[in-house]
Amino acid sequence: MRKRLIVSAAAGALALLLSVPASAAQAGPGAAGIGDPYYPNAGNGGYDVSHYDIRLKYQPATDELEGTTTILATATQDLTRFNLDFVLQVKEVLVNGRTARFAGTGEQELEVTPARTIAKGSPITVVVRYADKPGEVERGGYSAWLRTPDGGVAANEPEGSAWWYPSNDHPTDKATFDVSVLVPNGTQVVSNGTLTTSQRPGWTRYNYRQTKPQATYLATLAVGKFDLRQDTTPGGLPVITAYSPDLGVNAGAAQASVERTGELVDWLSTVFGPYPFDTVGGYVPNVPTGYALETQGQIFYSPAQFARGANTSVVVHELAHQWYGDSVSVQRWSEIWLNEGFARYAQWLWSDHENEGTTQELADFFYDYYPADDPFWSIRPGDPGADHQFAGAVYDRGAIAIQALRNTVGDEKFFAILKGWPAERKYGNATIQQFQAYAERVSGKPLGELFNTWLYTPGRPAAGSFGIGGAPAAASLAPGAADPGIAAPGARPEPKSWKKIQETNSVHDHR
Repeated sequence: MRKRLIVSAAAGALALLLSVPASAAQAGPGAAGIGDPYYPNAGNGGYDVSHYDIRLKYQPATDELEGTTTILATATQDLTRFNLDFVLQVKEVLVNGRTARFAGTGEQELEVTPARTIAKGSPITVVVRYADKPGEVERGGYSAWLRTPDGGVAANEPEGSAWWYPSNDHPTDKATFDVSVLVPNGTQVVSNGTLTTSQRPGWTRYNYRQTKPQATYLATLAVGKFDLRQDTTPGGLPVITAYSPDLGVNAGAAQASVERTGELVDWLSTVFGPYPFDTVGGYVPNVPTGYALETQGQIFYSPAQFARGANTSVVVHELAHQWYGDSVSVQRWSEIWLNEGFARYAQWLWSDHENEGTTQELADFFYDYYPADDPFWSIRPGDPGADHQFAGAVYDRGAIAIQALRNTVGDEKFFAILKGWPAERKYGNATIQQFQAYAERVSGKPLGELFNTWLYTPGRPAAGSFGIGGAPAAASLAPGAADPGIAAPGARPEPKSWKKIQETNSVHDHR
């Protein structure tokens, strides 16, 4: 005979509490976004990723992509559920070897419910199997997968990874990467890091390894027909470059620019310090876009960047990001000046190196170029807003701010800052406030007024502010000019590098 056990409600609740570990009782889902002010739903909470292993098979003719991505992470809270950023069709998810429930939510959330609660501090292994045609998948009215006549390309900012692998898609969660792609013979693959290949009948597997921490948006993938070249710099750094065979009239200019990558990275190393990664390179696929992107160690260039001929200035810009943006990445997307202001200033340094205009001449010319009532001056480079994240002012006014810093602290301290900052913050993340504190520590000068004036205050600063925009010594001022410190129109000669730098402005246009 079975006896029925009867207990009071209070006793039952107490028994249940005692039977469940305290950590599990407090467990909950990870946040669906990291909480970045510009992109609140970007990234995810509850875990930190350490490594992505991405194994793909791609059919260029049909755009069919099959993949298995293994993610190694650590729980930062007791987790009952967590999200990944991903838009392709998922077939199966395993968490720590057990089948997990999953569902697509929102615009690009893959919601994963593991079979067991994951304790804070515990390792997590997530395996996601998927298959889809990424070129046919749109979110928010666009696709980050660029279909080409012979394959496809993934290279976009601030998001693009969700079209080829699941991730925690925010710059603060960097990881190492292994990318392995199986393609039909005669097709090539470009990605980040060191390259090895293997073959089986009818197929070639390309294996790329990125051993240095990498933000998810800086991972790139290109599959198609490429002239794939491998070399080394004089110092032994591997250089990988690749060009679509159907670049048309832009082919020569593209190669004449990108093939100077080894030379230019060696020169930039004298300015910013040792190059932070194991390989360097660039590729130019046959895409209709106009932008370039500093994908880590393997830079993406649109053919349109070379439509007016060779342009080493854009190569310098993207290579400078390897220090400012890739090795040291933004803590929040509002800190984008730390990436783009310094990449633009590197172009000015290259102009000075090539005797085509000094950094001071360029700063003064840019200052004069935009009238005081131009909307250009309404953008605050230090916090431009999500809608203006890639506005010209972030680049040009941002670079003027750096020249103002140079004028204030002097060349010796300035170049010590340029080298010391990426060394101190190597492979990490940072804010503008942290950069200001570092520059004050190195220079021994208070810099709050300078940063507030040039990065955070709308409107054109007064001529001569921190050595910017004062009248040339021999200039005759315009009759009746409201500000006698501003050069008369035409008083400043156009630097020789001006047009080539202007031609790179489409690096802003990431959509």
